[in-house]
Amino acid sequence: MATPNNNEVTQLLANLRSGENQAHDQLFPIVYNELRKIAANYMRRERTDHTLQATALVHEAYMQLVDQTRVTWQSRAHFFGVAAQLMRRILVDHARSQNALKRGGDAQKISLDDSVGLAAGPPVAFDELDEALNRLHELDPNQAKIIELRFFGGLTVEEVSEVIGSSTATIEREWRMAKAWLHNQLTAARPTING
Repeated sequence: MATPNNNEVTQLLANLRSGENQAHDQLFPIVYNELRKIAANYMRRERTDHTLQATALVHEAYMQLVDQTRVTWQSRAHFFGVAAQLMRRILVDHARSQNALKRGGDAQKISLDDSVGLAAGPPVAFDELDEALNRLHELDPNQAKIIELRFFGGLTVEEVSEVIGSSTATIEREWRMAKAWLHNQLTAARPTING
């Protein structure tokens, strides 16, 4: 399936917002493949025996997206940016509920590989990464959103530029600063081994 047309998706989102029920049925097949791509990027970083599958993540996120009554959808890019945020939130909630079931057992870990540009090291607990991103959001919401869209959403610099509405040069600069900040936060939180 081809990449959804910007105007078509934006118009269907406007129709959905105005209460046209058939817009829901028309929108899903158009955006499904791109939502699946975002979900696959998230799930690629999860452990292989994860109990939540990419398809379930897409469906859960989509149902929450179309139930948004307070969001004025600006564009296709806005829709997919919110989708990436929602998928992260669903995975964080899922990880927390699974950890609670294990009564404090091992936290779900993810690997921060070259896609974020952090040095190789032991995997990071999903909750630890979420807390670091929440702290970054308090300091610089734009940088937190860039990390989220690039790392979790798998969006390119150009796609992030479209979602955020900044130049690619600005996104690249903010991306570098956000990665450095995140690296410092995650490595500072780790205990050091004295030899």
